[in-house]
Amino acid sequence: MTSPERTADAVPDMRGVLTPDNGGEPDIASEAEVRRARRRSTLGHWALFLVLVLPNLALLAMFTYRPLLDNIRLSFFDWNISSPIATFIGFQNYAEWASSPESWQIVRTTVVFTVCAVAGSMVLGLAMALLLDQKLRGRNIVRSAIFAPFVLSGAAVGIAFSFVFDPHFGMIRDLLGKVGAGTPDFYQSPGWALAMITITYIWKNVGYSFVIYLAALQGARADLYEAAAIDHASTWTTFTKVTLPQLRPTTFFLSITVMLNSLQVFDIINVMTRGGPQGTATTTMIYQVYLETFQNQRAGYGATVATIMFVVLLIITLIQVRVMDKDQTR
Repeated sequence: MTSPERTADAVPDMRGVLTPDNGGEPDIASEAEVRRARRRSTLGHWALFLVLVLPNLALLAMFTYRPLLDNIRLSFFDWNISSPIATFIGFQNYAEWASSPESWQIVRTTVVFTVCAVAGSMVLGLAMALLLDQKLRGRNIVRSAIFAPFVLSGAAVGIAFSFVFDPHFGMIRDLLGKVGAGTPDFYQSPGWALAMITITYIWKNVGYSFVIYLAALQGARADLYEAAAIDHASTWTTFTKVTLPQLRPTTFFLSITVMLNSLQVFDIINVMTRGGPQGTATTTMIYQVYLETFQNQRAGYGATVATIMFVVLLIITLIQVRVMDKDQTR
């Protein structure tokens, strides 16, 4: 019996492609087909990538990057927002901002408000997350109640808290009156006015930090807590040596996002104090942008404040990300 000619047989090569058995010699046509198939596959993946990404990039370019670049360009002009003509003045807006005592007062107010708001939101959020991570009756209802203010309108919260802090008939006045304490004039004292909007902001936004910390706690490693219990570690030792190290990435993330959110607070300030009392006692940089652009009709100067704020935030964010990356590589 004669066997069929092996030159007519098709045998798979190492890539699983059927090629004629020609005595071990490479098949040039099959190699070319494999390369073409790979190119088609690569082009298909790139086409799918572009189809999915390009719409998002177009939206970002239209509504984020283009306005950002246009704002930077506008900061070099003197432009009354009601006028069609803008005059190029170079760095005069920046020089005016840097030489104005009011600008540095607003910077101090912004720093104090941001530091207090970020620290208050994160500390209270972590404390409530630690408490409500325990097996307590009705904890789901309490969790929902804590998070609910975060989704409310800032203007609505500001109006409600305007009555809470009212020195004549507000809830704070009633509570202080029961212990025989006087009521501060939150609407005339600069310090108390800043404290009022800070407390209002923390009350509204603490739910965000709470939810993020709670999710991180529920994803913590149980074996580390078991090891701490076997070693009879105290509650404080367990918190500082086991819990906090696992929450470090979450803390870095919250420090960036909560800071960015607090620096963009406008509605609460506009409703409760309108930047006052006594001029600019509660005016932050973002509120200064609004005042200069829409009230003082100086869009170029308002764009200058916004650009300075953007550069400062970019630097702070880059530093935070760099620190986080170094911490994760240890």
